[in-house]
Amino acid sequence: MSLFQNARFHITVNHLKDLPDTGAEIAFAGRSNAGKSSALNTMANRTRLAFVSKTPGRTQHINYFDLDQNRFLVDLPGYGYAQVPEAVRTHWVALLGRYLQTRQPLIGLLLIMDARHPLKDLDWAMLDFFRTTGKPVHILLSKSDKLNQQEKQETLRKVRAALQDRPEISVQLFSSLKKQGITEVEAVVERWFAHHAEEQASLQRGIEAARDEAAEGDEVADS
Repeated sequence: MSLFQNARFHITVNHLKDLPDTGAEIAFAGRSNAGKSSALNTMANRTRLAFVSKTPGRTQHINYFDLDQNRFLVDLPGYGYAQVPEAVRTHWVALLGRYLQTRQPLIGLLLIMDARHPLKDLDWAMLDFFRTTGKPVHILLSKSDKLNQQEKQETLRKVRAALQDRPEISVQLFSSLKKQGITEVEAVVERWFAHHAEEQASLQRGIEAARDEAAEGDEVADS
């Protein structure tokens, strides 16, 4: 079974203090009308894993989906559209910002954009905001089925050219309707998780080596 097909709902969080203990997390973000929930359902091969509303921007909390082996996909509130009270919008912005900037288990960001309208001002703002973390970003150009083949390749070329000085960012085309691009994004996420696992294993080996060295030093001192 593929990575995303393991996904099952874990918890909904509205305050940072309620974030669960996890091993590694991939965040999923994007403009409210970019098709984020549809993409999540397509990747998981489910119809109702994430709620698809006729009114974009209705995801109002941080939703955790368990991918097994202490790995999680974290669906963040969409930005830039929702008709909500200003106090609620302010809370979203603060919650989203603090999560992205301070969440230690977060190892990468999947950012979804409408392939017909990529790299809008709010998308650039998100990329620039997340850049300070030094963590990788993978962009899904969604609704690519709305473009013909020439338009797809030209859009991909333009987006990559605009991001050529940002080596931490990769880009692909994606279509929920045609179920295209799933294997590509899954390979990226698997690579991120594998890299994180190796980093954690290396760190643990270093801790154990330091502990052994200290123990040997104590034995010498006692002899």
